[in-house]
Amino acid sequence: MNGVDWHAALQAYDRWLRTVVLARVGQQGAVDRSAIDEVMQEVALAAVRQQAPLADANKVAPWLYRLAITQALLYRRRLGRGRKLSARYAERQSELRIESREPLDWLLADERRELVRDALTNLSRRDAEILLLKYTQGWSYAQLAQHLGISHSAVEARLHRARQRMRQLLAECQVVAMEEKS
Repeated sequence: MNGVDWHAALQAYDRWLRTVVLARVGQQGAVDRSAIDEVMQEVALAAVRQQAPLADANKVAPWLYRLAITQALLYRRRLGRGRKLSARYAERQSELRIESREPLDWLLADERRELVRDALTNLSRRDAEILLLKYTQGWSYAQLAQHLGISHSAVEARLHRARQRMRQLLAECQVVAMEEKS
């Protein structure tokens, strides 16, 4: 341990750290007590886990303040990602409901999605990876090139080959005709 009694320090600064967390987390409307408790728990864990000992015991309060702000921002980021994922899911579900009101159409679309999933598992990992990144993440060719560390033309070639292989697998399952271009 580094000489700082973290339990005592966290208790001594608890009230104002909670106020700081409330101000940072509560900017998006009403905040329930569990959100503040969750962030404070992360602050306590980070304080206890810290590797470098504090040289000056007088700097515990500013260090905990910065830690509380960081943990509050990380909490808001997690909430934002969760909301984004929920919104995407809700949008997809509404698209599926709008897509077809007929049970047979819904069943056929569901079966087609299952066949596409199966075809993806039969692709090489490299082909499946680039197709999934392109179509689930919505990345452009430039983003794919940057993230994968390859050239723009290499992305085009890999996507072209992956789509061809996917079409072949789907044609074998009689999901699409070989002439179809998608």
